[in-house]
Amino acid sequence: MQLVGQKEDKTQHGHRRAAIPHGRFRVALAALLVAALGTACGSGGSGDSGEADKAEKAKTAKGAEAAGAAGALGTYAERLKAAQQARIVAAKKWGLTKPPLTAPAAPKEKPEITTRDGFEVEDQEEYPPVFTTIPTEDKVVFLTIDDGAEKDPEFLKMMQELKIPYTAFLSDYVVKDNYRYFKEMQAAGVSINNHTLNHRYMPGLSYEKQRQEICGQQDTIQKEFGKRPTLFRPPYGNYNQDTLRAAKSCGIKAVPLWNAEAFTNRMDYREWDRDLHPGDIILTHFRGKEDWKGTMPDMIRQVMKTVTDKGYAVARLEDYL
Repeated sequence: MQLVGQKEDKTQHGHRRAAIPHGRFRVALAALLVAALGTACGSGGSGDSGEADKAEKAKTAKGAEAAGAAGALGTYAERLKAAQQARIVAAKKWGLTKPPLTAPAAPKEKPEITTRDGFEVEDQEEYPPVFTTIPTEDKVVFLTIDDGAEKDPEFLKMMQELKIPYTAFLSDYVVKDNYRYFKEMQAAGVSINNHTLNHRYMPGLSYEKQRQEICGQQDTIQKEFGKRPTLFRPPYGNYNQDTLRAAKSCGIKAVPLWNAEAFTNRMDYREWDRDLHPGDIILTHFRGKEDWKGTMPDMIRQVMKTVTDKGYAVARLEDYL
């Protein structure tokens, strides 16, 4: 509302009105102005003005929402850029020729896991599935590490700085002298799973002895690491019906084997084409110079060169199970 000041007190036709004391005039005029403003602004003045105010508020709210979304996307992009830069720096530090590729987000729907053809036992449908590859179209592979003999602190640093996920299958007879090492690994997000108490050749044992090996390791892992595993890998990859029956009775849900094996100087493959495939599980071991011509970081350099050069990322096995 625009207010126009008047220089003299006249009527509409130009006649002078009766004189009003200046103080009373100002008070009366102020009261009229307040009333007018209250009518125009408090009630909207008219329907059009009220609707305009609502439209303007809605427009402002949408603008703020869009700005917030843009800001969130910008922040996410910045985080991704920073994470990739950190990977490049870590890759250079640890002697990788290329930084590891980033795995896609975990699938919302987990793939159906079934026993690989030729790996069945009698009445296989009653037991946990045995498999070497996860059915997926994602160009990912899964790194799994067995036993626990070597406890190289440089390996832990390397894997944490490179952000490479992996799954551990532990045998207590080589782990029990240093649970703390594997607890540090678990604190970094590594899943601790069952590889029996003593790494025995399972088909050579009775059902009860097999059950002691598997259930005993279940109890140990729960006691030392706070969680009872659902994944089991038989030593040497050997098993029979009693093995799977015992594993099921101990709470095991799946038996991942492997489709490729990593060493410090090579990769071995199960398939005829001697290559990686989407969803392949890679096996390696907690080993050092006593068993290999190199260290665990050397082994990881070999694995990551092969995996990255072939265009694969290492994903977390548990995200697909």
